[in-house]
Amino acid sequence: MSVKSPTLGAILTQRIAFFAVLAMVVQLVVIFSDYYWNVGELSRLFVEQETERLASGITAEENDTVHYRLPDSVEGRYGQAQTGYVARIRGADGDLIFQSCDSACESRFLPPDVNPPDFWLRSLAPGKPLTLVGGRAFTIGGQRFVVDVATMGDPQDVISDVLWNEVIAHMIVPMSILLVLVLGATLLSVRQALKPVRIAAEAAERMDPMDSRSHLQFQDMPREVAHLAVAVNRAFERVGELMRSQKILTSGIAHEVRTPLAAIKLELGHIDHPRARKAEADLDDLVRFVGQITALARLDTFDHGMFEEVDLVALASSVVEQLAPWVYENDHSLEFSAQVDAAIVQGVPALLKDALRNLIDNAVRHTPAHTDIVVRVSRNLIRVEDRHPAGIRQACDVTAHTDGLGIGLKIVERIAAIHRGSLRRSAGRQGHIFDLEVGR
Repeated sequence: MSVKSPTLGAILTQRIAFFAVLAMVVQLVVIFSDYYWNVGELSRLFVEQETERLASGITAEENDTVHYRLPDSVEGRYGQAQTGYVARIRGADGDLIFQSCDSACESRFLPPDVNPPDFWLRSLAPGKPLTLVGGRAFTIGGQRFVVDVATMGDPQDVISDVLWNEVIAHMIVPMSILLVLVLGATLLSVRQALKPVRIAAEAAERMDPMDSRSHLQFQDMPREVAHLAVAVNRAFERVGELMRSQKILTSGIAHEVRTPLAAIKLELGHIDHPRARKAEADLDDLVRFVGQITALARLDTFDHGMFEEVDLVALASSVVEQLAPWVYENDHSLEFSAQVDAAIVQGVPALLKDALRNLIDNAVRHTPAHTDIVVRVSRNLIRVEDRHPAGIRQACDVTAHTDGLGIGLKIVERIAAIHRGSLRRSAGRQGHIFDLEVGR
């Protein structure tokens, strides 16, 4: 898996952000076309926003004292004459609080004796730039104020600010909130939905293809992902069936080969000739070779579901006891030493016994006579040493002239790998050392 591959969250974030920006662009075009060509709506928004800015400078105290300070945002338009903008602020009783025009205001605004409505607007010239007059009533500190404004051609292009404020109020703010909520909800939903998938992926990393009991839990997965987990479980079931069929096949081959070999050996036993004895010895080697090949093939189809708790001390002791007579018959000695009372590991007793037998057999067959073979057990380790009085050089010379196909050691290495361990070889002063380590 490439580390450059984007995560599902990153893909969703990019796509949601892209379509959100696309929606904002479309909505911007809609808002612009809706407001820019609608002069009446622009005029209304102009009056609303300008009067609101002017009214923000009114301060009404509890003793009906009113103070006014022209806001900085509109001081450039209404703080001096001949700007193309005029304004007037009156109280409920008609008292003048602020005005930025002379007697011309009387001709543009409503007369002082007229009770103004809450909002009024009159266009002085059609089209753009805007030329209008209007007003709006505000209640501040329990008092009513009327703010009137007028513009002659909008020389400072206030209408652009009006459009921008509408874009912010009706598009950027709500779309940003919607984007954050949708994106957050989507990522949270994806994370929650993929949580069982991540757990299944971690479980798949720990799955043993040689264990027929291995399977993925898909009960909490989304239906689409659960189909993948079910397919993986079916694949492992097929692997288990293949392992069982291959085991049956290798067993059948071993049986078919051993039967004629046994018959040939039986016939050779009726011949009284040295060559017949030599043929019997070769036949014994062939039988042993076929057995090793069959055992190696069976290990390739081994099922880890057969693991159980095994005491290496007891197991090695029983193997040494069984092989001791055969070792002595071949002019060797066999010694057992346990450095711990018990060494409990997870494994298959039959396979571990086969591994130890192969190591002892290898030590007997590939060392000269009168070699001492020592089996030591410590925690999760079985060590087999062969000691010869003449030292390792003579042992190596004898080994070099014997049949060294090494199938027995291959079997031991495979058994160690099955038990998540290893087989290490080393040389001592008097012989070879083989360490069979079994994972706990």
